[in-house]
Amino acid sequence: MASRPTSALASAPDRRVAAPLQKGQQTRAAILDAALSQAAHVGLEGLSIGALADLIGMSKSGVFAHFGSREELQIAVVAEYHQRFEEEVFFPAIRQARGLPRLRAMFQRWVRQVAVELESGCIYISGAVEFDDRPGPVRDALVTMVKAWHAALQKAIELARDEGHLASECDVPQVLFELHGLILSLHHDARFLRSEGALDRAARGFDRVIQSCITPAGMAAEPAAPARRKSR
Repeated sequence: MASRPTSALASAPDRRVAAPLQKGQQTRAAILDAALSQAAHVGLEGLSIGALADLIGMSKSGVFAHFGSREELQIAVVAEYHQRFEEEVFFPAIRQARGLPRLRAMFQRWVRQVAVELESGCIYISGAVEFDDRPGPVRDALVTMVKAWHAALQKAIELARDEGHLASECDVPQVLFELHGLILSLHHDARFLRSEGALDRAARGFDRVIQSCITPAGMAAEPAAPARRKSR
């Protein structure tokens, strides 16, 4: 496998090798940075061009010059969040060995993004609540990004199976469903209830999901995982 495999996430541009931003691009990036911070606290629907202009010391017309409407701003925020998610979760995780080590790294980084990085929030989850039954371009953008991440996770599960770390009869969509369910529960307990044990429960939940179809080769690939299961 190449260092950056072909996947739904890997097609996005990589900022780490991007050319220096021009002044207009720098202004747009600053607006998006402030908008992401605002969206983490008030949601995508709470975004206001007027409030954003006040926050960054610009005129409303200045913000409108970069984003012609609130909807355009919302979509740009979704795309920006997705790119940062790739940089913080996906790309570092795929440096791990194929199979369970890579899948675990993806899950662990996802956990940190959702439950530890409180200032960034999780637009994938909060946006789904806001736009689950509201058709339109913002919802379409959210669905596209979430499906891209799910496709990358599914590919990682399939690779773990192909490497012999998971049984050949492993139900890949079911594993993906349960891992996503763990993240939703973690988001609720860690961010809303502020439950101190949520992170540990998510880690144990991952082990239980994987344990249902792990092979001896999978256990050998992750020597620390069986020890965690025995300690429960």
